[in-house]
Amino acid sequence: MSQLAVVTGAASGLGYELMLLLVADHYDLVLIDVDEKKLKEVKSEIETKYGGNVHIIVTDLSHVNSAKVVYDQIKHRKIEILINNAGFGVFGSFINTSWEQESNMLHLHILTVTHLTKLVLQDMVSRNSGKILNVSSLAAFMPGPMMALYYASKSYLLSFSEAIANELKGTGVSVTVLCPGQTNTGFQKVVSNTTSENKISFNFACPKQVAAYGYNALLKGKVIAVPGFFNKFLSNLPEY
Repeated sequence: MSQLAVVTGAASGLGYELMLLLVADHYDLVLIDVDEKKLKEVKSEIETKYGGNVHIIVTDLSHVNSAKVVYDQIKHRKIEILINNAGFGVFGSFINTSWEQESNMLHLHILTVTHLTKLVLQDMVSRNSGKILNVSSLAAFMPGPMMALYYASKSYLLSFSEAIANELKGTGVSVTVLCPGQTNTGFQKVVSNTTSENKISFNFACPKQVAAYGYNALLKGKVIAVPGFFNKFLSNLPEY
């Protein structure tokens, strides 16, 4: 039986690019996304072009207990790789932004990732094998006015990933946290429903290159992966 990899937010952006790297390494896939149309298109593409074994789960991971709902559908398989990639941002002054949007974002970035990681890790540690990649951001290293909770949630992912990576030494299981800077994905389109001039409007990195960097770090068991020299420089600046 082929090894299994699970990717959240797999229908586009970094999740899609990471999924293609897993396909090239002949993993069976469980792809999770809220966008049913795109997810079905990705499944068809992989099965047609590569003959891959793909199972899709259409769900909103910002909902309460969504991690357990997903895990119950995949726990019968040996999960070798878990990539927690799904995420979105909310732009605006904290006092003016939508709490409903922010609550969903925090649930997705923090509670769902943490719960799904715990559930999958227990199986991995029991067999001394497995790798997890949590997709954070360069935002994790600094505060972010006008995106305060997004930056804070990415800081949580960095701290959480570093801590459990330390706990897992000697178990045969590794946790890697990928912290890319601005990347040319669809992220900007879903930052919020504000007008375009208020959104972040510059992109730096190629998503294929960022995904390859993160994937190689995952395979090597590296704890923190910050792609790009300038991003590494920024990640080491003292906070103001």
